[in-house]
Amino acid sequence: MSAAQPLPCHHEPAPPFGPAPRRATRQVRIGNVAVGGDAPVVVQSMTNTDTADIASTVKQVAELWRAGSELVRVTVNNPESAAAVPRIVEKLAMMGIEVPIIGDFHYNGHQLLANEPACAEALAKYRINPGNVGFGKKRDTQFAQLIEFAIQYGKPVRIGANWGSLDQALATRLMDENHLRADPWDASRVLREALIRSALDSAARAVELGLPAERIVLSCKVSGVQELIAVYRDLAQRSDFALHLGLTEAGIGSKGIVASSAALSVLLQEGIGDTIRISLTPEPGAPRTQEVVVAQELLQTMGLRAFTPMVTACPGCGRTTSEFFQELAKVVQEHVRAKMPEWKISHPGAENLTLAVMGCVVNGPGESRHADIGISLPGTGEAPAAPVFIDGEKSVTLRGENIAREFVALIDGYVERRYGRDAGA
Repeated sequence: MSAAQPLPCHHEPAPPFGPAPRRATRQVRIGNVAVGGDAPVVVQSMTNTDTADIASTVKQVAELWRAGSELVRVTVNNPESAAAVPRIVEKLAMMGIEVPIIGDFHYNGHQLLANEPACAEALAKYRINPGNVGFGKKRDTQFAQLIEFAIQYGKPVRIGANWGSLDQALATRLMDENHLRADPWDASRVLREALIRSALDSAARAVELGLPAERIVLSCKVSGVQELIAVYRDLAQRSDFALHLGLTEAGIGSKGIVASSAALSVLLQEGIGDTIRISLTPEPGAPRTQEVVVAQELLQTMGLRAFTPMVTACPGCGRTTSEFFQELAKVVQEHVRAKMPEWKISHPGAENLTLAVMGCVVNGPGESRHADIGISLPGTGEAPAAPVFIDGEKSVTLRGENIAREFVALIDGYVERRYGRDAGA
């Protein structure tokens, strides 16, 4: 048998590292938040309260904002909810919460804005679905009325087409045209085209009516991962409008998280997307804020933004039969997330802090040295000592019953020294 031959050496350039440059778009101002252009990808969410219930809606908006949602959408579906919007915005402002509130309109939005001008003024943006803004001859008239309100009150709009409420007249027309093709498209491609055309044609009509293109965001939501990727790749090539990404009806729990992350990460890696929402169905008893946390973690793990210190932790194996390292990782992650609203103001930059909680000697010291602060806990059979590494150097060894409290104190002290107002003075 001949000796193994060495692999040929190629000198081809390595593929580019990191996400593609962001797609160039028009920038849209939504209240005090910029979307598109050179602005970072913005996280948004939506309440699931009855908007007419002012107290519960204010409470949930505040929770979403504190979790990091930079835009919050509310349902405006009846006169009571429209009348409640100005009071909701006023109460939030009194609490020092100036998050832009977006009104989600379907079917009767033109009537609600006409009858509640204070609602039209209080909202930071209107979301319009071209598939159900009106039907038959009323569609164009009612769409125009909504755009005229946006022009009158100086508001941006999101023209959001949705797979589940597609403009059936447009879909039928495109199907008929497809039958005349020499090489007809399959049905799914025709429906994707109908979704894209619904958004683009509606945006073009809004511009004709006088709404500046810099006040338009587009979205084309579907519930399938591959369909969403295909739709947005096409949409991104055919316009320079800012784009909102989201997998509609993503699902509950890990399914919704995985599906949304799979679709959005591909598009974000290609530079597509200016604002995102993770549309999770909350598990019973789970907070609505989970969708905000997932959106932030998606952007942060991709290196697109930093929101809160992230904790690297090993998954555990037979060397880590104790659950202490899992418990410590959870304590640390919850601590820094709870502190972040305060640190964001008093210790800017703390969101870039990297932490590691490792469970044994195999990778523990190495991973801990790579983090700003890391701890390597003793695995099964190892000496009952937990070395702590700060900025790559061993700093102290923790022992005993108070490791969690002492490690959290070390983190707080590090944040104060590195990111506090007197840091570097």
